[in-house]
Amino acid sequence: MKQAIVARADLGMGEGKLAAQVAHASLSAYEDAGSRARKRWKGEGQKKVVLQASCEDAVFALAEKANAEGLPNAVVRDAGHTQLDPGTVTALAVGPADDDLVDRVTGDLSLY
Repeated sequence: MKQAIVARADLGMGEGKLAAQVAHASLSAYEDAGSRARKRWKGEGQKKVVLQASCEDAVFALAEKANAEGLPNAVVRDAGHTQLDPGTVTALAVGPADDDLVDRVTGDLSLY
């Protein structure tokens, strides 16, 4: 099992901001998963990969694919307290789920 976190590369987020947005996405999608998937993923080491999307539209297209596949997912919008305007879409997490299912949605993306 794994979780893929997709962060927008076009926003120029600082490293700390990026880390926070990835963490928000990961936790939110984890909470969206069923208890069996959460337990299994935790037991397998909580594998994650951070990937990049080119724009907001790409994030929403991936979220639609994740929903169509029935995968837990979460889109993150920034609160606007630091670097970004309120409501800016920053990241998407897909999974935890079986590797091959997550790859159906995110398998063509580049590492961040």
